[in-house]
Amino acid sequence: MSEIVLTDLNKRMSNSLDVLHRDFKTLRANRASVDLLDNVQIEAYGNDRIPLNQVASVSVLDARTLGIQVWDREQVKAVERGISEAGLGLNPVIEGAVMRITIPNLSEERRKELLKVAAKYAENARVSVRNIRRDGMDSIKQKEKNKEISEDEQKRFSSRVQKLTDEFIKQIDETFSAKEKDIMRI
Repeated sequence: MSEIVLTDLNKRMSNSLDVLHRDFKTLRANRASVDLLDNVQIEAYGNDRIPLNQVASVSVLDARTLGIQVWDREQVKAVERGISEAGLGLNPVIEGAVMRITIPNLSEERRKELLKVAAKYAENARVSVRNIRRDGMDSIKQKEKNKEISEDEQKRFSSRVQKLTDEFIKQIDETFSAKEKDIMRI
């Protein structure tokens, strides 16, 4: 029965790591990626929170240039405004219903800002994993209290939960370290 708890904890911790990977994809590091614009919200069609990918398609034209094909010409200005207000430091150039964004070189100051954001994302992932650990430990202690498992089994499962937590924290730290190198690379 507690094996089910461990499987669930593993899945939840894995989801936290997946969220970290997605968050890191939105941080740019001197090269074009369609993931850079994943968090851009557009004010269009009477809504103020439409994801960019619902009004345009984004493609990588070359290593330093993104292309955005807006499907509705009337939304070009809204897309431009959404990208500019996203705080990514990107300025689209409009050519009809198509936009081009050249990815500028990162200044040392901007790199440090991105590193702080990356550190925040990593810390959020660590907190999430620790909260999942706490939930698992509470569940195991409750099972022991309800006499569903013995005290020895409770200690064994608690040890396995801690080992699982340590593995995920290590993966988060390694992922952050790799992103840090990517951001600080000149």
